[in-house]
Amino acid sequence: MKQESPLMYRVSQLVSLLIGARIFMLFLFLFALYVSTFFIINQEETLKQFVFDYKIHGIIFCSVLSIASGGLINQFYDLEKDKIQKPFVTKLQGFLKQKYFLYSYVIFNAVSLGIAYLLSERIFIFFLCYQFMMWFYSHKLSKIVVVNNLSFVGLTLYPFFGMLVYYQHFSLNLFLMASFLFLILLVVDVVKDFLTLRPDALFDYQTLPLQLGIRRSSGVVAGLLVLTSLSALAIVLRFGTLSFLTIYFSMSVLILLFAFFRVLKFRFNRVPLLLNGLRIWIFIGVVFMLANGVYEKLH
Repeated sequence: MKQESPLMYRVSQLVSLLIGARIFMLFLFLFALYVSTFFIINQEETLKQFVFDYKIHGIIFCSVLSIASGGLINQFYDLEKDKIQKPFVTKLQGFLKQKYFLYSYVIFNAVSLGIAYLLSERIFIFFLCYQFMMWFYSHKLSKIVVVNNLSFVGLTLYPFFGMLVYYQHFSLNLFLMASFLFLILLVVDVVKDFLTLRPDALFDYQTLPLQLGIRRSSGVVAGLLVLTSLSALAIVLRFGTLSFLTIYFSMSVLILLFAFFRVLKFRFNRVPLLLNGLRIWIFIGVVFMLANGVYEKLH
């Protein structure tokens, strides 16, 4: 069969690699990082200066490569678990042998570190630490209750923190928005654990739903939703003036409180809807951020 359609076989291998690297999430992350860096974190550079700032593009490219490699190594460690939870995806990834995922992991990390070293030694150390923590999360931290959720969210936000350090720009507004993003990502990660109860129990992944039970864990999610809505309200009160961002965070308060009441009446069949709804809302937040930034630049 391979001899009759070698092109299709190679395409299948490429698709397997892209799935392992979580290509859709990479594009979303790339979009979010560029938007947040230019419109929120960057306070001094003009568009022309930003476009020709090779270090910014280098850091973002290194971030994307590091995240792709993190997805590959996580896929390697979670293979048996994914066979139960994601049988179709695992079957697609079967076109590529596991050793090639490891080869790609090494290559992505090496290229990322090579570019980082050319940019500066500090950036090199930054990404060396990032890649080590990504591996350590997949190898050890992903199986420790609470630590797995906190470390996953922390690693997700790590490149954004790097941009703050690069621009040396810190403010209460940024802290409040970072707190909101941290909390809503934490809610998403905890909710996701409800969908993987069986494989998590089988392969000894210690998650909140397994350790506390469904009812108590749903209470934790409800508490996190309240905290997230309060952080959104704090942003609205802090900004004061009407803008795309205040509209988004005002709507966030209502949406998160609605999710809170739905979680109190927990039903398993509602978990995918809640999970996907929160993910979509995070993406909508990036779009609102872009619209707000464009509006402010034009006015």
